[in-house]
Amino acid sequence: MTQTQSDKVIKEIFIECRPETLFPFFTDPEKMIRWMGSHILLDPTIGGKFRIDLNGHDIATGEYVEIVPNEKIVMTWGWEKSKLVPPGSSTIEFLLAPKENGTLLVLTHFDLPVEELASHNKGWTHFMSRLQLLAEGQDPSSVKAI
Repeated sequence: MTQTQSDKVIKEIFIECRPETLFPFFTDPEKMIRWMGSHILLDPTIGGKFRIDLNGHDIATGEYVEIVPNEKIVMTWGWEKSKLVPPGSSTIEFLLAPKENGTLLVLTHFDLPVEELASHNKGWTHFMSRLQLLAEGQDPSSVKAI
């Protein structure tokens, strides 16, 4: 299910793995790089910075705002060299809820300019599909590049 509202993108996806298995994909650079980016620097502590180089020219930066192990990650988000979504100008919340034999992952990306909603929706659809495959033990390379 995907919703796009005036200033946020909301994505929900069910992943067949426990929250304890999924959580490190947001805090361990070796796991994160497998579903997002080509070079990643993470300091997964409150106030810790991150830098995700997606492809050599699109670089996301921000900091961890809230971390509840196996339940929730909140990060500021922005793009180096962007006037519309500069570093720290938006916020991403990942909620991990146990459900049946897996995890319901709900991503909410807040404070986006209206003109950026479509591209961020497309990007998160792509990356969440890759994350789902990877966390379920499959090869995410089958997801087409954005």
